Amino acid sequence: MERSRFSRALLHPRFWPLWLGLALLWLLVQLPYAWLLALGRLLGALMYRFARARRQVVERNLQLCFPQLSKQEQQRLVRENFASMGIAFFEMAMSWWWYKPRLRRLGTVEGLEHLQQAAAEGQGVILMALHFTTLEIGANLLGQLHTIDGMYRQHKNPLFDFVQRSGRERQNLDATAIEREDVRSMLKVLRAGRAIWYAPDQDYGRKQSIFLPLFGVNAATVTATSKFARLGKARVVPFTQQRLADGSGYKLVIHPPLQDFPGVSEEADCLRINQWIEQAVRACPEQYLWAHRRFKTRPFGEPKLYKKRRR
Repeated sequence: MERSRFSRALLHPRFWPLWLGLALLWLLVQLPYAWLLALGRLLGALMYRFARARRQVVERNLQLCFPQLSKQEQQRLVRENFASMGIAFFEMAMSWWWYKPRLRRLGTVEGLEHLQQAAAEGQGVILMALHFTTLEIGANLLGQLHTIDGMYRQHKNPLFDFVQRSGRERQNLDATAIEREDVRSMLKVLRAGRAIWYAPDQDYGRKQSIFLPLFGVNAATVTATSKFARLGKARVVPFTQQRLADGSGYKLVIHPPLQDFPGVSEEADCLRINQWIEQAVRACPEQYLWAHRRFKTRPFGEPKLYKKRRR
């Protein structure tokens, strides 16, 4: 897929309100990092108060995944999760618009040698990530040190899509954002020995999934990771990032490649991935994107786990 390009059509008056909002966000994100963390927490508190439907999804996910926690502990985690989502809004803008040296000072990276070794051997890499609230800034920080392409879903608003794509591509002059459904381009990138960011931890429906336990709950688990690794002749390298509690920045960890992957079956591979997801999420559960209805698709005969959305 070609890199994002500006079009004069984006100057149409219907986009002016969004242009104004983006300009205000650009000005706001120039504030010191500590201020942005505080503003993010404030935004998260407002979201907790007024985004009732989203709060109910977060609460339900935590009830399902951490039943051993008391109601008070679950509610504390819910509030912290909304604070993390609020901070992520400003992290998104930071990753798009901060100067590279300013952004780079916030990140420390462990395990970069795993990507460097694969690149030296001409080996493609599926950088297996998760939907943490820090995913945007984590990918940009890593992109300053090693070229990575990324999977993304095209936004309905063409102006926001342009800003999002160009923001994600700016850290690597030769990096591209690949549409999630463009499997052919993804395999081409992997066979060319490049690394691509990919997250297999969301519910993509029954058609491309099998049901396996995740936090003790049957979850529709995509089998694509095994297929991509096999067809793209690529290594699967887990990747996590975490916002540090002391407000000093972020810790990125590139874990060793999965050994003997793909394995004997897609079921065994998916179960292995789910177990890794559990381990990674338990390390900082407040920073995971619990607002996603992860258990929406149910096996035939099982009741739905979320309240019906109001329209």
